Parts: sequence; structure tokens; C-alpha cells
Amino acid sequence: MTFRQFAYRNVTRNKRKYAAYFVCSSFSVMVFFLCALFVFHPAIKKDLILSTAANTMLAAEGIIFVFSSLFVLVSVDSFLQSRKLEFGILLMHGMTKGQLNKMVFLENMMIGGSAILSGTLLGILLGKLFLMIGAGFLGIGPLEFYFSWQAPVLTISSFALLFVLISLGTFVLIGQDSPRGLFQGGRRKEQAPRVSLLWAAVSALLLLGGYALAASASASSVERVMFPVVAITVIGTYLFYTQLSLYIAGVLRSIRRFYWHKTNLIMLSGLSYRWKANGRMFFMVTIVSAVSFTSVGVFASIHTLSRELKLDYPAAVGYVAKANQDGDRAEHDLQGIRSELERLGLPYETLTLPVKYAEVASQTGPDLTRQLPLISYSDYMQALEKAGFVSVEQPLQGSEGLVMIGSQRDRSLTSSRVKAVYTLEQGMEIVEAGYTGHVPIAEYLLPELDGRDGGDFSGIVISDSLFQAITPVHTDRYTGFYVDDFPQTSGIARSLSDKGKVAYESDAPYAVVVSGTLFEIQKILYSTMLFASLLVGTVFFIAAGSFLYFRLYTDLDHDRQQYSTLSKMGLTDQELDRTVTLQLALMFFIPVGMAILHSLFAFIALQRLFYLSIAVETGAVLAGYLAAQGLYFFLIRGRYLRNLKKN
Repeated sequence: MTFRQFAYRNVTRNKRKYAAYFVCSSFSVMVFFLCALFVFHPAIKKDLILSTAANTMLAAEGIIFVFSSLFVLVSVDSFLQSRKLEFGILLMHGMTKGQLNKMVFLENMMIGGSAILSGTLLGILLGKLFLMIGAGFLGIGPLEFYFSWQAPVLTISSFALLFVLISLGTFVLIGQDSPRGLFQGGRRKEQAPRVSLLWAAVSALLLLGGYALAASASASSVERVMFPVVAITVIGTYLFYTQLSLYIAGVLRSIRRFYWHKTNLIMLSGLSYRWKANGRMFFMVTIVSAVSFTSVGVFASIHTLSRELKLDYPAAVGYVAKANQDGDRAEHDLQGIRSELERLGLPYETLTLPVKYAEVASQTGPDLTRQLPLISYSDYMQALEKAGFVSVEQPLQGSEGLVMIGSQRDRSLTSSRVKAVYTLEQGMEIVEAGYTGHVPIAEYLLPELDGRDGGDFSGIVISDSLFQAITPVHTDRYTGFYVDDFPQTSGIARSLSDKGKVAYESDAPYAVVVSGTLFEIQKILYSTMLFASLLVGTVFFIAAGSFLYFRLYTDLDHDRQQYSTLSKMGLTDQELDRTVTLQLALMFFIPVGMAILHSLFAFIALQRLFYLSIAVETGAVLAGYLAAQGLYFFLIRGRYLRNLKKN
């Protein structure tokens, strides 16, 4: 038997232990290849809007590769730790340290090479189906199967480099332990886990503090508290598995009536060791699952975001001619928009209204506005009527003004915003009395009133009499084209803007917003993000399952001896099944339960950024993952019990 054959047989003899690692690696390679197939598809690259989707899939590839690197590194380290006794025996029988390193390198490259080959072949076989599903997600026509040379080259070279570097890193992981040290490292130590009450309390405080910060975050503070909340929760989760959970198990063991009831003694004593040995693995499963749940849940809310867009962009096409724009140019642009709408056969209504800019002498509050955009109350009501909005706002009196919201997310910022009183150069005062109930003019078409905390407040609605009395510094003209089915306006006014908008702050003599084009871009972007997050989430889910699978089968021989001894002492099959099932259930569902809890508070914070509820989409995603975990649990439970009773 040659040295390569010896390494090959080491792998095949341990195929049950390596199975989940191989499957997860192959699946990661396959998903990476399929994403590359999508990115390099000519129909994707040449389209301006779809190129955004390609960039999103490219980012997903990067996430998969980084995660695969961590997964392979952790898995290889775990395999090496579980084989220390075997390495000690080989060294005692004359194998040199260099030969041991070479053997481990060859084993890792065999598994890695097989994973690359099988993942790439599966990607080729499923390429057409993947492109069909991707086109369905994006809402575009079917994509023909196109095999670009870049996809396999990028996939094979990336993962070959990954497995070579990790395999070379095994030399460091094996270390310079003597055969005696490897023997001692390979023995399972059944010491009672040491727990610090202080660190257990710190874990509870960190988790509760993170949840409290997430639940109390406002729309203006979500971005500021995001990093602290994530850091606090991650640290608290690690301490939960290494300290708090063990402390809780110790408390349960101290309750004699509970601890000595039926098989609880066997379950809790065995569970304490598993928890101590697998705390880091449970921590990784929780964090990976929480990231997966949250990302998929957010991007699954695309339909909610689409409904919000209708409220944020009342006119299918909005156009503002700035005061410095030539009148003939403005009329030419508007006539071009009318011609395109008529060519598409879209019935439309128009509304034109003036926007006055008044010079501000002073104002209260933390912001400074030099020129204040103003529209009259009657024009505001006409804009709402054209958009199909129903308003119950009463006519304004005296110096009262309503701040125009630029999008639905501004509603959550109104409570923290300081209302201002403006004193104009003419000596008149305008008092912010409240906020408009709807968006009259879409964002980007007017300058931001203050832009504080991400707000898009874009002007003031004042009474007709006050509007007439104000002498403006200059006057812009807003024209809105109102269409029933606004998504059909996608691609209109490409000569003015190829991406659906030109903001007021730009150097152009006009500002324009085409809601159909923005909707198409947003839909494709979020659909791609949903598709990519589902792929990445599936990789994460399979990786988390493989961690659990590996740990179970690493301890299988020890568990066989333990339960064989207990069976001789009188433990029945039913009691064995119940004990093992409870232990496995805790190992499977506590990490997932913690991940769901983390995700729920993340969704509570993210909900502040949405005007409409995302609870339905969130619930569907979490229920789907929980059902998948339950199915995986029952499959592993049945297989594990069969192997446990085999002898």
C-alpha cells in the first residue's frame, strides 16, 4: 500500500464523519459557481439595471467565500483535534512528523478536490434551472443557458487556493506535540465544567441590554445603535453558551427532586459535557443563523417596499423646471414626456404648480435654512387629489405651515424633529404647526429642508393668502404626470435620466423622477438581494447542520460505550430514546431559538425604517427556517439512534 493509498483509505474509512463537511463544501462551491454563471451572463452584463443585480450576486459570492474559509478552517481544526489519539499511534509506530503533515495535507486536498469537482459539476447540471429561477425572481424574461469560461475558472481557482492554504495551515494546527501529548489530548476528559457566576450575570445583562437597545431604537438612531447592539449581543451570546447555560444546568442539578426524577440525571450530566465541549460551535451556529434569518426576512419584504413606493412617489413622472432654466427647454422636455406616455398608450393627467423660495432671515431650532421652499394649501390639495389620496387636513390659518414629508420613513422621524419658526426677510413668520399626511411632491424634486437624521422633509405648505403675499427670491415650476399603473412608465425620459432620477441638488437645470424606472430598479435590486440572501442563508443553514452532525458523530463511540453500560444497568430502549431525544432537541433548537430571538429584536429595530409592517414576511421566514430545522432534527435523530444501538 502506497502512502497516497493510505491517506485515501483514511478518508474513506471516516466517510461518515466527513460526510457533512464534504456536502457543505460541495454545496458552497456549487452556489459560488451558479452565482458566477449569473454574473458573467451576457444578458445581465449589458443591461444597465440588471448590472446592479450582477454586482449584488458578486457580493454574495464574496460572502460565501469568506464564510467557506471560516467554515473549512474550523472544521479542519475540529477534525484534527478528534484524531489526536490516532496521530499518537501513528507516531509511535514510526511515522515521522513530516509524513504526518503530508498525510493530513493529502487527506484535506482529496476532500477539497472532490468537493470542488462535484460542486462545479452540479453547478453545470443545475445551471439552466438556476438561471430560470433567477429570472423569475427578477421578473424578467427567461435567460438562455450560457456557459462562460470565467465562471468555472473563478470557482475552481478560488476554492483550490482556499483548500491549499487551509491544508498548509494544518501544519500549524497539528503543532509539535509528542506522541504522549497526542495520547493525552485524544482522551476525553469528563471534568465538571467550571462556571463563573460573575460572567454568567454579565452574559444575561449583555443580552438584555442589547435587546433593550434594539427595542427602544428610533428611526433616527437605528444606524447609530446598530454596531453597539450587534457587538453586545455577540459577546453576550458567546458568554451564554460558555457560562450562563452551564450555570443554569448547575442550578437544575441542585434541585434534587428534579435532577433525580427518571432519566434527568443522565440527560443533564451528559448535556453539561456536550455544552462545555461544543459551546463555541453552538455560538457560531447561533450567529450564522441569526444573520441568515435577518437578511432573508428583510429582503423578503420587497412587496411591502413596493407598496411604500406608490405612497412615496405620487406622480408617475415628476418634473421641476428650475428658475434658471430656459422656458423653451422646459417645454421641450415636458412635450417629450407627453409623447412617450401617448406612444405607450398610457392615459394620464397633469398638474403644474409653482414652488416659491423665500429668503430666511432667522429661524429657531438646530438647523439653518437659507431659502425656504413653499407651496400653497390649494395646490397641495390638488396634488393629493391627482394622486388619489384622501386627506382630512383642515385649511391653514395665519402663519401656520405644514412640513412636507418626502417619504413614508419620515413619519418615524417627526417625533424627534424640532419644529422651527422661520422669520423671512420680508418680516413675515412661518410656524411649523405639523406635517403633511401624504407626500405631495416626491423626494429629489425639491431641496431638503434640513436633511437631519436622514429626513427628506422638503418644504412647507402654507395658506393661500400667505402664499400670495410672499415675494419669492425665485420660483420653480413643478409638473406631475399621474398614471394609474405607474410601473408601466419604466424607461420613460431616458434622455433626461437613464436611472430614473436627477436630484434637485445636481447641476442640471431641472430635476426629474420617473417612479416606474425607480420601481423597476428597486424591485430588481431587492429581488436579487432576496435571491442572494436565500442562497447564502441556505449555505449557512447547511453549514450549521454540518457542525451539529460532526459533533454528534465525533462523540458516537463514547456514547455507545456509555449507553451500553447504562443498558446493562437496566436502562430501557424507551428511556434511552427519550434521553437522547431531549439532549439532541436542546442541541438543535436552543441555538436556533436564540437566533430567532436575536432576529426578532433586529426586526423590531428595522421596522422603524418602514412605514408599513413587515411582520407577515418576518413570521413566514422564521417559520420556514424553524420547520426546516425540525425536519433536519428528526432525520438526524433517527439515524443517530440507529447507529447508537448498532452494537
